[in-house]
Amino acid sequence: MKHLVLVALLAGLCTAQYGQSLDDLPKIVDNSTVSPSIEKYVLPALPYEYEALEPHISAQIMRLHHKAHHQAYVDNLNKALVELKEVEGKEEMATKEKVEALEETIHFNRGGHINHSLFWKGLAPAGSPESILQGDLEKAIISKWGSADEFSTALFRTILGRVRGSGWGWVVCNVDTKELSFGTTRDQDPVSLPQLVILGIDMWEHAYYLQYYNNKQNYLKAVWAVLNWKEAGERYASCLKHSATSV
Repeated sequence: MKHLVLVALLAGLCTAQYGQSLDDLPKIVDNSTVSPSIEKYVLPALPYEYEALEPHISAQIMRLHHKAHHQAYVDNLNKALVELKEVEGKEEMATKEKVEALEETIHFNRGGHINHSLFWKGLAPAGSPESILQGDLEKAIISKWGSADEFSTALFRTILGRVRGSGWGWVVCNVDTKELSFGTTRDQDPVSLPQLVILGIDMWEHAYYLQYYNNKQNYLKAVWAVLNWKEAGERYASCLKHSATSV
């Protein structure tokens, strides 16, 4: 039963492990008679229209990516959390294999929800005020990489070199050192502390294939044109103010 309690807590530990993502995980309390104590995650609305990122990212891709793929992560996460609650309440159902399978399902779909929620907020229409790199983040990038162009070149090289299949490319800030760096994660694994997400790029095929086929370089250039640097700058400011995790 001790193991079950630890697994049950897994779904609620998003604050401690992925503190940077809390505001990006919309949820409501499910007041149904079946699961009155289960918090139900919901698909966040986009802060722009589906066609707002064209021609760089098509409305067709955005609609499919958001309404089909992201919605599936949310639905599967909610379903697994309810099943875990049911297993907790009936010890005879709580086989090690079932608990481990639910744990894996929660981890994968929660990661998909976290990553996509961050991704949507990290994009903005090209030419909008939000798409202009400026402020302390721009200074930090120029200080380390020399220019925004050198920064993007290094970022693309890292992503293309490390993401072999499905995964994500990240610019992160270490809350202990306050240093910017690049990172990648496989599948739907989210970024964990002490790294905070500054910006992320979805490298799953569903994010680009309908428009860019297998040309990942062109997709990365397209995403670069619609990055929300205002959001990224706010995340960087949060990192600079964040308490260190090390003792």
